[in-house]
Amino acid sequence: MGTDTAERFRSGYVALLGAPNVGKSTLLNQILKEKISITCPKPQTTRNRIVGIFNGPGCQIVFVDTPGIHRARDTFNRILVDTALSTLEDVDVICFMIEASEKPKEMDLFVLEQIQSVNTPIFLVINKIDLLKNKAPLLPLMDFYSNQYNFRAIVPISALLGDGVNKLLDEITSVLPEGPQYFPHDYLTDLPERFIVAEFIREKIFHLTKQEVPYSVAVTIEAFREKPEKNLIEIEATIHVERKSQKGIIIGKNGSMLKEIGRLARQDIERFLGYRVFLSLYVRVQEKWRQDLRVLSEFGFKPPKTDRKKDKKK
Repeated sequence: MGTDTAERFRSGYVALLGAPNVGKSTLLNQILKEKISITCPKPQTTRNRIVGIFNGPGCQIVFVDTPGIHRARDTFNRILVDTALSTLEDVDVICFMIEASEKPKEMDLFVLEQIQSVNTPIFLVINKIDLLKNKAPLLPLMDFYSNQYNFRAIVPISALLGDGVNKLLDEITSVLPEGPQYFPHDYLTDLPERFIVAEFIREKIFHLTKQEVPYSVAVTIEAFREKPEKNLIEIEATIHVERKSQKGIIIGKNGSMLKEIGRLARQDIERFLGYRVFLSLYVRVQEKWRQDLRVLSEFGFKPPKTDRKKDKKK
């Protein structure tokens, strides 16, 4: 009986793909009931492949939240788009996410062009239905996309409120292959704690600053010292900006902005780690880091490799 149950266990990797700001990170956090992927109303918040692990009855779904796909015009943004598209060969299911709207958006159609040639089941996930007072526009939108591609299913959801998310999980599970449990049952992500801490800090900068500043910021963790006897973790982080004027904005008058960034980030970090946190923030000017391949590599932005399936075969 135990063997039969194991054979019916379903597992697989699922990519969350779409244009910037369609709610991919919000959906991942809603599914996991835990915040591991940062969110912000500003577009292009996500910069890396964020892995979230959902364990349900008889299944394990490994979600991959990706940077928003857009028409990249510089080195940094091309790396982001390549990172998103590289998941196409590595996953068992693709969730193509769009926003609920009266008319199809040009950027959504651009994303669809990039993904429709793959031989992978694709679900159309129409997000933000909670913003529609009248749901009637959903029908012509669904009809339009049905004529563009033979989606495995079309699922309207509200990632923010959770409406339709259980149906989406059921649909995904129904097409997953039988497979092993890739991660222990209590894992939420395969990302190191340092990475998530840096992302929490960067999220606060996105929320608190304007214009080009948040897009010119990278965060690195310089020290991560655990002191369990004091129920304390000491963290030192550097906020990298491209210009001196941006450094002044991040620091603020008498250090007020930097203190607020630290205060809000520390709240999320303590909730996530389950420890008290002493957070020290520093600001450094790293001119034109988004155009410097060496610095991009040091910050963790490298041309993506698609080797997940190779790893599965080992």
